Amino acid sequence: MFDEGMVNERCRWPRWRDRLRTAEQAAALIEDGMTVGMSGFTRAGEAKAVPRALAERANNEPLAITLMTGASLGNDLDKLLTEANALSRRMPFQVDATLRRAINDGSVMFMDQHLSETVELLRNRQLAEMDVAVIEACAITEEGYIVPTTSVGNSASYAILADKVIIELNLDSPAALEGLHDIYIPQMRPTRTPIPVVAPDSRIGTPYIPIDPDSVAAIVITQGKDSPSTVQPPDNDTRRIAEHLIGFFADEVEIGRLTPALLPLQAGIGNMANAVVSGLAEGPFKHLTMYSEVLQDSTFELLDSGKLDFASGCSITLSERCGERVWNDIERYRDRLILRPQELSNHPGIIRRLGIIAINTALEMDIYGNVNSTHVGGTKMMNGIGGSGDFARNAQLSVFITKSLAKGGDISSIVPFVSHVDHTEHDVDIFVTEHGLADLRGLAPRERAVQIIERCVDPSYRPALRRYFADACKRGGHTPHCLEQALSWHIAMEEHGHMRRFRSEETADAV
Repeated sequence: MFDEGMVNERCRWPRWRDRLRTAEQAAALIEDGMTVGMSGFTRAGEAKAVPRALAERANNEPLAITLMTGASLGNDLDKLLTEANALSRRMPFQVDATLRRAINDGSVMFMDQHLSETVELLRNRQLAEMDVAVIEACAITEEGYIVPTTSVGNSASYAILADKVIIELNLDSPAALEGLHDIYIPQMRPTRTPIPVVAPDSRIGTPYIPIDPDSVAAIVITQGKDSPSTVQPPDNDTRRIAEHLIGFFADEVEIGRLTPALLPLQAGIGNMANAVVSGLAEGPFKHLTMYSEVLQDSTFELLDSGKLDFASGCSITLSERCGERVWNDIERYRDRLILRPQELSNHPGIIRRLGIIAINTALEMDIYGNVNSTHVGGTKMMNGIGGSGDFARNAQLSVFITKSLAKGGDISSIVPFVSHVDHTEHDVDIFVTEHGLADLRGLAPRERAVQIIERCVDPSYRPALRRYFADACKRGGHTPHCLEQALSWHIAMEEHGHMRRFRSEETADAV
């Protein structure tokens, strides 16, 4: 049973009792073949009870839906829905190992999308119309409007566009989240006016999702926490990557191309990007700002250090340790945070207007600067492109980082030619590994190759890539390649699970 007094405090809509349902009753509104939008962005702010009830139903009857979210779901929901065969189609991003296997064996159709585009396609009826939206809320206003929890993602547009809305009112979510959100829906094309975000702290919308209250089909009272992030402390390699990048920023300040406030920062999710942003606290920078997707541990470390003045994102995803500190004292951060819809946090026009410094992680990179963010061996989906393309193409400085080696040195993360291209060489300015930083701005392909090989490749693979580049240059061309040699690196990995034939053991032993 729930505390009705607390519910009355959180749910100020007079008609809420008429819509009160159990998770099972709410899940019964979702029928086979429907398109369902759910809140949730990178393990934050997902509805927690109705998806579980839906998976239980699908275990006992034929039921498969198209599921659209902001990004990945927490609390193993993608796993449970996949195991119940409840997913026929999934978009636009995921991180779950069980779902990943289903995507790669073809049993779930996955649409990998730039995260700024999903609701734009939905709004313009280029995707199937939204039947049901399931949205987690920390409060419901007097008008029946939804106050989201720890993420906005695509929740606002899903709730506005859906025929029916199911609201999960989560009593465990901090009440102090109310007022943190900035919900703004762009106008329809072709008469859309400019989106008036001119700084990370611009507030242009409402602190709630304005929906037609008649579309609310069910309110489910829940209690539950987001899954903590799996971010790990920096290791020696990620520290060196951070040091290289911080040194580069310091040089840019010295030259006069940047100020000590740099430019608004974006950092992709994960250990490496989190470590790099955390490292900025040790640099000679001040009055930093952030305009990003996910606000991670590093965001709050910089806020606590006094180096970061303000952060805008579309979700907050924290480790258990950091979460205990932040969620118990969220009022301390409220005036320095905004959570927006992801079509604004990732909007190409806003990114270009603000002059973002974008820091994202590469799965694989080639000697000319092309980046693979999504596919192992060119065929097997990992997670998805996420927002990296939105930021890389439009940032003032597009930075990609990665460790130079994978699988204990059996694989070079830098190859002659990537097995799948998510970000072309035209969208990459700076590339960093633990060995060094390659500044690719203003360089032709042959010049980029030299910088990347000599500064970023692990020494054990450097001789082989030097030989490859020399052979390719003999054949000529603006971007020299020996395609049969380039693909042999990927063939070796596919056949043997490693690239050791290209590794100089003498060099490897020396380092």
